[in-house]
Amino acid sequence: MALHGEMLVGSSARRGTSGSLRGFDPSTGEKLDPAYGGATAQDVQEACRLAAEAFDTYRETSIEERARFLEAIAQNILDIGDELVVRCMAESGLPRGRLEGERGRTVGQLRLFAEVLRDGGFLDLRIDPAQPERKPLARVDLRLRNIAVGPVAVFGASNFPLAFSVAGGDTASALAAGCPVVAKAHSAHPGTSEFVGRAVQKAVADCGLPEGVFSLIFDSGYEAGQALVADPHIAAVGFTGSRRGGMALIKIAQSRPEPIPVYAEMSSINPVVLFPGALAARGADIGKAFIASLTLGSGQFCTNPGLVLAVEGKGLDAFVDAAASALQEAPAGTMLTPGIHAAYSEGVEALSKHARVKTLARGLTGGPYQGQAGLFSTTASDFLKDPALQAEVFGATGLVVRCADETELRQVLEKLEGQLTAALHLEASDHESVRRLLPLLERRVGRILVNGFGTGVEVGHAMVHGGPFPATSDGRTTSVGSLAIRRFLRPVSYQDLPQDLLPASLRDDNPLGLSRRLDGKLVQP
Repeated sequence: MALHGEMLVGSSARRGTSGSLRGFDPSTGEKLDPAYGGATAQDVQEACRLAAEAFDTYRETSIEERARFLEAIAQNILDIGDELVVRCMAESGLPRGRLEGERGRTVGQLRLFAEVLRDGGFLDLRIDPAQPERKPLARVDLRLRNIAVGPVAVFGASNFPLAFSVAGGDTASALAAGCPVVAKAHSAHPGTSEFVGRAVQKAVADCGLPEGVFSLIFDSGYEAGQALVADPHIAAVGFTGSRRGGMALIKIAQSRPEPIPVYAEMSSINPVVLFPGALAARGADIGKAFIASLTLGSGQFCTNPGLVLAVEGKGLDAFVDAAASALQEAPAGTMLTPGIHAAYSEGVEALSKHARVKTLARGLTGGPYQGQAGLFSTTASDFLKDPALQAEVFGATGLVVRCADETELRQVLEKLEGQLTAALHLEASDHESVRRLLPLLERRVGRILVNGFGTGVEVGHAMVHGGPFPATSDGRTTSVGSLAIRRFLRPVSYQDLPQDLLPASLRDDNPLGLSRRLDGKLVQP
């Protein structure tokens, strides 16, 4: 499949005329062909208008039609073959194995949502039949289902050019819900985005769906993305990126005459809490494992473990010694973009020059766009005095906070901002301490895990990839797993509608054979 440097507006393909951008190989510094033009305001308006025109038809397609559509996208992505992986490697600097795995995850997400559709539970069908004889007041007939919210804007992420991008989790869940998608490609991987965008566009055509179900635009600056969020046809936004970027989009969305939700995943330092029993039993081993997780993918994961909390003692000393020794041997990793590399370097420099922070170890140096890993430490009292020490350093750098006792550890956790994950390392002897802290951790994070690290995010039914602000803009939601579909649905109640006017899913004869709640009790077909 050839790349043409074109955006996709409905069924059309055209080159943008607002500025220009190219892919960039961070491992070589080479600019990649072809050049892409940014979308104009008119391009954005057309894509959003087509999405709005497609909405009522697409949201009422059958469950099976939408499931097959998602499966067609998945197959089309696979059919691109090795060209997709090679281009993605060039635009991201990520290794082949990582990207082949990410392609599998992308395809798996689409197929997961096909299963979610066929299950039908996402509709949350409820029927409270009329009770005309009820005293003192008769009960009306009430029926409820979830419907799609409307066209969704999806912003591709820099660190996952497939799984959180054009056909990633936000797009898969929005399309599953019945929402047309206007995707804005991340400027770091335009060629990858065009490949995947054409796979989605082909599936739209092959499945006989309205052309406005999907569009892909490029942005040479910020104007097209801002116009996309401001467009009155857009009903919700999916975003993964920096806190600054997410907050800018939230401001635009809330300033509209009709404000809309922005589901933004933005910032998390993912605390690792080391309990005394675990440190005494295997402090050195935990230290080595921590560095392996910290430096995985050059630390460019939203769940990267950037903060370690532990009570002073010999076990913590063993952890620090082993972690520092392992980090000194860690090779410099290629960062995704020059901008990310520059921000990482600034964050590390701020830590290294901080009067209350000690440098424990630095990794090996590398090329011009490679990040040198870092490990630093401070005391709990100093951490509590300076909110800047909570700032995310996106990359392979961690901060160890040494606490005098469990009370001080609790104080640090109380001051933490919302997080995606908290990893607890413990033994049986630590259970009482953990039990005391669990209610606090539940208030602070979206996922609590034991004796591991948060860098593996399973795509399943019980996964929460979200958390209190600023980890995400809405801690009630997740951007990974089957529950992600809920972001793009809203309930509608029907009172006393005749049977022939009701949606098929709510009729008495249940022609679709779906599970429903009748007077609150789940009834299988």
